[in-house]
Amino acid sequence: MTCNRTQAPNADENGSNEEPRLPPLQYHIVEALYKKFRSIIKGSVDLTLYETKFATRELIKRVSDVVWNSLTRSYYKDRAHLQSLFSYLTGNKLDCFGVAFAVVAGCQVLGFSDVHLALSEDHAWVVFGENSSNTAEVTWHGKGSEDKRGQSIDVGVSSRSWLYVNGFPVLCDRQMEVAALVSAMNPSLSVTSDSVEVALLQQQLLWLLYDMSHLDKYPMAIGNLAELEEIKPSPGRVPCATLLQQGIQTARKYYNNMHVYPYTYQAGYFYRHNLYKQAFKSWANASDVIRQYNYSRDDEEIYKEVMEIANELIPHIMKVVSSGHCAHSILKDAECFADLLRFYDGICQWEEGSQTPVLHIGWAKPLVNTISKFDSVVRSQVIILNHETVVDVSLLNNNNDCCKTQEILNDLESKITKESSLHPKIKALTAACGERILNKDFLLQGGGEPFVETTTIPSTSAEDFKFEKSQPTLILHSQKMRGLKDLLLSEKLNTHAISLQLTAQSQVQFGKKGSLRDDAVSSRTKRTRRD
Repeated sequence: MTCNRTQAPNADENGSNEEPRLPPLQYHIVEALYKKFRSIIKGSVDLTLYETKFATRELIKRVSDVVWNSLTRSYYKDRAHLQSLFSYLTGNKLDCFGVAFAVVAGCQVLGFSDVHLALSEDHAWVVFGENSSNTAEVTWHGKGSEDKRGQSIDVGVSSRSWLYVNGFPVLCDRQMEVAALVSAMNPSLSVTSDSVEVALLQQQLLWLLYDMSHLDKYPMAIGNLAELEEIKPSPGRVPCATLLQQGIQTARKYYNNMHVYPYTYQAGYFYRHNLYKQAFKSWANASDVIRQYNYSRDDEEIYKEVMEIANELIPHIMKVVSSGHCAHSILKDAECFADLLRFYDGICQWEEGSQTPVLHIGWAKPLVNTISKFDSVVRSQVIILNHETVVDVSLLNNNNDCCKTQEILNDLESKITKESSLHPKIKALTAACGERILNKDFLLQGGGEPFVETTTIPSTSAEDFKFEKSQPTLILHSQKMRGLKDLLLSEKLNTHAISLQLTAQSQVQFGKKGSLRDDAVSSRTKRTRRD
């Protein structure tokens, strides 16, 4: 479906606008376009060469060749409204999502119902075969890589590129493929104006799919619906904020928390409503997902998004809260400062193990300016755990909300229980934990006595290790941010030293983060408006 420029809603005699009206569907046009598509595909593929129950890689490559070779070359591929078969059949134009969608439709026309659309947050491919066990590239990404068509996505997954979401894409059934097409609709008429009718149609169709449970495993479609609801809420429907949280829960439940956009959708909502503390936390949670990837040049879209957050949105927040009635709000909140550090820690770890650097002086200046807005008293309240003490804490599903202390304790307690050959001094320290309260400065910084003086003896070691609620606790995982620890918490900031450390070339070699777990290599996908 294309988004054509439409006239504004008619005004009645009292000057009020009528509700926008959707144009009627003309079935004979749809039927004619369907016959044309069938003719193109069936007339170009010799089925006698592919007499198998399931689609083969060669068949999918052939169908993608048919679509690809019939496209007009003299147009800008990233332009809006090129995602549908209507665009293909009336103008021979498709964006990369549209090509993938057309290949799935072409295989269906040929009778191969095992071919389905797979979508990451910025790319599309297909899965095929029994149990959808095979993957194939069918379109390009970025500045053109059509030579990949027909190839497996395994290389992209093993490189830990965000483009392939570590093997956790949205894998569509037929109903979700319809949802993908609806979600890909773009109501924009220009940079500054949208078609009210197209937006309304998209919103109503997404609610229809939502009610039929076809968005249950589709985080980005839920996010798109939430943005539409923010603009024009539907009476009696789930509110925007709830939808955004549902998108996050879906990403965590079905996709191993490998999707970034559910968090940036939520953060954007908080930002637009001046809920800056909540926005900081959502951005930090997004960064906790990013840290699980190795940055590559294929990840340009998420790079641009993260850079906008770091270099435009956060500095704007700092400017707003530094004066007027908002002054001294989040700048006096240590949790906000901890979330800021967690956000940058994720970016620095994203850079580690990557062949392409992420951070440069353009990143350092906004960070230094932002940190300088937080008073040393506020910064000193953040407790940064010694990374070596908790070096084995899992990064998966980190989103630690400033590292819940109890989760760390449980992890450490489990490791101590399993350890059969502890050093005598560690055994003695562990035994004494049942009688006295640990000194947090000794545990975290290595200074002072192991225990504090107290007349109250808690019953369990888990109760011994507590911090004041006003002191958020954080683990820094990246080498760069761990190196900045003392500088970040010092009374007087050495901005030059912070800039040098942040922009220093990462010394971690490619692949340092390790290989993916076996269960992460199953290829499943999703799709975004950004294709």
